[in-house]
Amino acid sequence: MRDRWTIENILPQHGRTFIVTGTGGLGFEDALALARAGGDVIIAGRNAQKGNDAVMRIKQNVPDAVVAFEPVDLGSLESIEAFGKRLRDHRASVDVLINNAGVMTPPRRKTTEDGFELQLGTNHLGHFALTAHLLPLLRRGNAPRVISVSSVAARSGVINFEDLQAERGYKPMPVYAQSKLACLMFAFELQRRSDAHGWGITSIGAHPGVSRTDLLHNAPGRSSLMGLVRSYMWFLFQPASQGALPTLYAATSPDARSGGYYGPDKISETRGYPTDAKPPQQSLEVHVARRLWDVSESLTGVSFDEKPQSGVALA
Repeated sequence: MRDRWTIENILPQHGRTFIVTGTGGLGFEDALALARAGGDVIIAGRNAQKGNDAVMRIKQNVPDAVVAFEPVDLGSLESIEAFGKRLRDHRASVDVLINNAGVMTPPRRKTTEDGFELQLGTNHLGHFALTAHLLPLLRRGNAPRVISVSSVAARSGVINFEDLQAERGYKPMPVYAQSKLACLMFAFELQRRSDAHGWGITSIGAHPGVSRTDLLHNAPGRSSLMGLVRSYMWFLFQPASQGALPTLYAATSPDARSGGYYGPDKISETRGYPTDAKPPQQSLEVHVARRLWDVSESLTGVSFDEKPQSGVALA
């Protein structure tokens, strides 16, 4: 990888369609950079005002940007299915899906519309279902990629199948770490299944290090300990535009590897420029990833409609 990869290294993306979940923070920076590179960008999120504001801000920076907002609530399987149907009805293909939006450490256990624990339901299960609904469009894309955004928190994550929804015991950070580990395991398992079933999709994981986004303000709250650290010790966090670089590298670089994982290159992957990240050992446990996939399909009611090519089987 070349040193100090930045948005200036993004090749022209004209004719390529990108979907980015999340209207602010990292998602906004992803969308802005991709629009600046000439991509056709769809910002997907549940808050229409924030989404339309993001579109307006991008067009102010890039007057000829091709960018639009589409509503989707990752905490609602019905909303995800409707979003997928709208896109299948109006788009011939999608080239890159960036599964970025997330919820971080609400102090009390909350649930999605479908009764899933909020962090697992939004961060992992929502994106799992979204990817399934967009799979037909991705398979028709030009060198299609799915980028799953994980976190340094995944290092401490454990997939607790005995209490996956934290119904018996809820601790905000361990539950968040589990959800972000699930995102990374999904990235790796999606690549294995794409290879086995001939989907032609490149699946890559990325993480932003420690970045200045609104996650800590939105979930724990501005008056929480973590929210106060975010507000008054902002200098510990790198800018969101910097944190977005590993995702943008994964989404656009010809050198990004299928099944790879990218993060910042400095201070234990907390800041810096994109480089190969070290996957947590537990993210490489294939039998756990397969079980998580099966459980995720069962919970969300989606299917990736796997049809193995002749003579090809899952490893």
